[in-house]
Amino acid sequence: MNYSALSSLFLVSNGVFYGVLIPLAVLLVVAAVVSYFVGSYIKQKNIDKRLGEVEQRASKMIEEASLECKALKKEALVEAKEQGLQLRNELERENKEKKSELQKQEQRLVQKEDILDKKEEALLKQSNALEQQKRDLDARNEEIKQTQDKVNRQHQLMVEELEKVAQLTKDEAKKLLTEEILEETRHDVALQVRNIEQTAKEEATNEAKKIVSLAIQRCAADHTSEITVSVVPIPSDDMKARLIGREGRNIRAIENATGIELIIDDTPEVVIVSGFDPVRREIARLSLEKLIADGRIHPARIEETVEKVKKELDAEIKQAGESAMFEVGIFGLHPELIKLLGRLKYRTSFGQNVYQHSIEVARLAGLMAQELGLDVNLAKRAGLLHDIGKAVDHEQEGTHIQLGADLAKKYRESNNVVNAIAAHHGDVEPKTVEAVLVAAADAISGSRPGARRETGTNYVKRLEKLEELASSFNGVDKSYAIQAGREVRVIVKPEQIDDAQAVFLAKDIAKKIESELEYPGQIKVNVIREFRASEFAK
Repeated sequence: MNYSALSSLFLVSNGVFYGVLIPLAVLLVVAAVVSYFVGSYIKQKNIDKRLGEVEQRASKMIEEASLECKALKKEALVEAKEQGLQLRNELERENKEKKSELQKQEQRLVQKEDILDKKEEALLKQSNALEQQKRDLDARNEEIKQTQDKVNRQHQLMVEELEKVAQLTKDEAKKLLTEEILEETRHDVALQVRNIEQTAKEEATNEAKKIVSLAIQRCAADHTSEITVSVVPIPSDDMKARLIGREGRNIRAIENATGIELIIDDTPEVVIVSGFDPVRREIARLSLEKLIADGRIHPARIEETVEKVKKELDAEIKQAGESAMFEVGIFGLHPELIKLLGRLKYRTSFGQNVYQHSIEVARLAGLMAQELGLDVNLAKRAGLLHDIGKAVDHEQEGTHIQLGADLAKKYRESNNVVNAIAAHHGDVEPKTVEAVLVAAADAISGSRPGARRETGTNYVKRLEKLEELASSFNGVDKSYAIQAGREVRVIVKPEQIDDAQAVFLAKDIAKKIESELEYPGQIKVNVIREFRASEFAK
């Protein structure tokens, strides 16, 4: 092939190639432009669609947010209403509590007013009685004055008669008449004193009870304070505010649960528990100690602690009664008597623990009965139960002797035990020798030096002082202090002291003992006058 042919063929092929390539390129450009605009259109459509969806979603979210806001608002309103209702109920409850407290205070004031009215009535009655006694004394004085006038007239007549008949001087007749009148007057006065004393004893029982009750209310002696209060130590004075509580709720809860008064004053780091019931006072003391140690002090906790302490103390009381019974060596006591015997552990008499005193009396009575060959078990049993009435004498009316005898009868103790209990202070005649031994053991236990907070030296000095006071009066021959100083027997010279003067002597000795001697209980002054005539047969 020659060169020209090839060139021609190349030119032809190039022309064909460019004739096809150019339209194809144009077509591709057009397609690209079209696809660009179509893509832009579709993208715009998608954007518009997405914008619509976003707008719809946004509006939906706005609606949901609006609904949620409404719901929250409604819920907040409901919650606010509930809180308001709760606050209202709490305020009403506090108002009710305050009203209840005010009503209680009003009741206390009313009770105090009633007590004051009763005291005023008692004082008025006492004043009326004193006025009546004064009128009676005035009437008696008038009678005595009239009698004295009559005696004076008779005296004048007798003087004149004696001067005429007996030929006595005026001074001799006056002396003789004066001695006679004085003797008669002394005898009459002694008889009147006896009659007045007898009448006073018969009529003054009720009045004496009122006077004694008023005296107890107006005069609180030191020993009364010692046996009716317990002191509870506290770690700091801040604990006092916690014991009182808000508006006094805690202290009221303690007093209501225990029945004992709680005294919180300025005394540093102590709280005083006051009450006549020794068992309740012990419950209050133990409960306070537990509450202070625990630190949780509120009404519910207080009631729970008091109930727990009561159960524990009941168990201790029962155990103490059983221990006393086993220590003495007697068996078969009624369970209630065992509990009452255990309660004596918290009872004192003139500073002497009655529980230990009862055990001591039982042992002494048993030893004496053994030495005499008597019933040891009866003596011990009666000695252990002789003061059982003191376990309930602050709750029931009557002496501890009457209450003890009634308790022994109630729980089927033998008649000999009941008699020994009733006779251990001489109120009833003892029927057995064992009853006499119980009375003697009781006197020994109560009067031994140191038994009732009195040293041996002071005990001997008190008895010597008692005999010395009794012997200091004219006409007294001998005096003896017996019954551990509870009685003094005065033997007078019969030629110097007659029966009428013996009455006045007993009163004078009693007054001097009251003014110059300190002693527990009371002392009986027994003046004895006797005349003995003796002769020897030869």
